[in-house]
Amino acid sequence: MIVSGSASQSLAATLADETGRALAPVEFERFPDGEQMVRVPDLDTDRAVVVASTVSSDAHVELLQLQDAVRESGVDEVVTVLPYMGYARQDEAFGAGEPVSARAMARAISTGTDRVLTVEPHEAAVCDFFDVPAEAVPAAGQLAEPLPEDLTEPVFVSPDEGAIGIADRIRDAYGRGETDYFEKTRLSGSEVELEPREVDVDGRDVVVADDIVATGSTMSEAVGVLAEQGAARTYVTCVHPLLAANAHTKLARAGVEAIYGTDTIERPTSAVSVAAALAEAL
Repeated sequence: MIVSGSASQSLAATLADETGRALAPVEFERFPDGEQMVRVPDLDTDRAVVVASTVSSDAHVELLQLQDAVRESGVDEVVTVLPYMGYARQDEAFGAGEPVSARAMARAISTGTDRVLTVEPHEAAVCDFFDVPAEAVPAAGQLAEPLPEDLTEPVFVSPDEGAIGIADRIRDAYGRGETDYFEKTRLSGSEVELEPREVDVDGRDVVVADDIVATGSTMSEAVGVLAEQGAARTYVTCVHPLLAANAHTKLARAGVEAIYGTDTIERPTSAVSVAAALAEAL
């Protein structure tokens, strides 16, 4: 059965349809003191697939409770699907006395599951932090689906070299175009110049691709540079549309034509589902 976290209900339902598995009833409650409680009544299965994006600290607690609830129901095998793994970008200690938060979260999640799937983590190496078998599921190529079919000499650009693989996969799925990435040149202690490394974007449609858009600051800066260089239309694609605070407004003001994300984080911009990729991995 598919057991859904509160932040992943649409994706869980789509995954249930994709796999032919039943969708378990789940109840969520919060006590007057703020503590959370979940219930998974009438769970009758030997294998439970818990689908829960950990978009907040509360979502992490909820996931641990869901894992424990299905174990308490007598399930033999628990598979945990993290469409979006929170804290995954904190994959090293950046200063003395700091934790490796991704490792801490992975260890906690490992205690209640037999296997983990997570979609396009910022660094695939975070899978090594789990104490159970863990796999990164690629899904970026599906972001080609909502793009207009009539893109003019399209260029698929990533904000940095580390995300060029995402741009490549979206271009390959789209079927034509070039790829490039932005290079940062520090001009002073406070001034940084950002520009595409090789490709001329003048008069061409540009798709900016990344694994996650969080605050939108870097992405909106990149869109502004593209506009200055004569790009025709600019689209933003990301696997995880976190879009915190006023990120959407920043991108709109920068002149983005549209923003397309997946349903790893369920937002109005979630134009495609990763359910098919997860179903294949399951």
